[in-house]
Amino acid sequence: MRLHRNLCFAVIDGLHQIFNEDAYADKVVQSLLRRDKRWGSRDRGFIAETTYEIVRYKRLYGEIAAVKSPFSRDDLWRIFAVWATLKGIKLPDWKYFTETPSRKIKGRFDELSKIRVFRESIPDWMDALAVSELGERLWTNELTKLNEQADVILRVNTLKITKEKLQGLLYDEDINTEFIKGYDSALKLSERANVFRTEAFKQGFFEVQDASSQLVAAYLNVKPGMKVVDVCAGAGGKTLHLASLMQNKGQIIAMDIYESKLKKLKIRARRNGVHNVDMRVIDSTKPIKKLHNKADRVLIDAPCSGLGVLRRNPDSKWKLQPEFIDKIKSVQQDCLEQYSKMVKSGGQMVYATCSVLPSENNNQVDNFLNSESGKAFTFVKDNKVFAHKSGYDGFYMALLTKQ
Repeated sequence: MRLHRNLCFAVIDGLHQIFNEDAYADKVVQSLLRRDKRWGSRDRGFIAETTYEIVRYKRLYGEIAAVKSPFSRDDLWRIFAVWATLKGIKLPDWKYFTETPSRKIKGRFDELSKIRVFRESIPDWMDALAVSELGERLWTNELTKLNEQADVILRVNTLKITKEKLQGLLYDEDINTEFIKGYDSALKLSERANVFRTEAFKQGFFEVQDASSQLVAAYLNVKPGMKVVDVCAGAGGKTLHLASLMQNKGQIIAMDIYESKLKKLKIRARRNGVHNVDMRVIDSTKPIKKLHNKADRVLIDAPCSGLGVLRRNPDSKWKLQPEFIDKIKSVQQDCLEQYSKMVKSGGQMVYATCSVLPSENNNQVDNFLNSESGKAFTFVKDNKVFAHKSGYDGFYMALLTKQ
């Protein structure tokens, strides 16, 4: 591989924003890819994949380069040189690489690869927390998988098209996909591609949604004609899936504390041909109280640490802080206590997170069931999804029934 100066500069600019300005990696990469219209798919792929790879292994590469945060631009070039050397890429005769100690880099890599926090590049506190909750073996296997690049998974919008027809349409646009056993509405891309430019996406034939995330809506046992509430709807990925499962019949109330996210859902719903969704901002306790004992089904896709989706958000390893984990557990318990009141007798509720920590998952469900608010509910089943076993994101979901 030959390194091109303008592409490398784009990566360095992106890393500066992510590491030193606390910008979100996905937003930074999107911005970088719009920098030069002349860049082809290979150029864009280099920028995106290289940026994410260096973010993913920030601690390892930084340790080998002997630099510490906050990074100067020279520091970032040293980190870049470490990445390129370990990838076997010949460094060009640029001033940034004149004193790159290639043999020393490989030697340090061999040494540090024996230590998990460096090999998998993770903060000490996060590693210790996960080990205490999951054990050494399980966490080691999971963390290794969470450092791999995630597949691109599509969820077929069955309101408009079948999985087989969508596969054919994408093939006509030079995008090859494959079915995934056990995931009824999923298509996996054989190679990464910008699916948002396809005519199929513009027509609302699919959404990009990880296979594990696609399990959540189905876990709620919805049927056409029901009254369903999605209380942490966000931009509505699971809301739209619920609409498909309900065949656009009945009512889905999508709620969130952020009106901006619900506005995005409105746009997505229009593209998907979904018309049974009402959107309500949770700006006080009134919207919740109005729905007490009214819902056949309630989905609580709770705020969480996101430790199950590090493959997609590797920068969150460096943004998360221990105190956030403690705070979010309190929020999760409050969500269960407040939103469960919307379930009517005989109705069901799913509590879900994209975390792999028991303290955010089954422990929260147990605490709820032992609380005053949870006495009316019985535990039906749960699903602990680990990336190293499923091949997809880490997730948790629990189904409860109101007596």
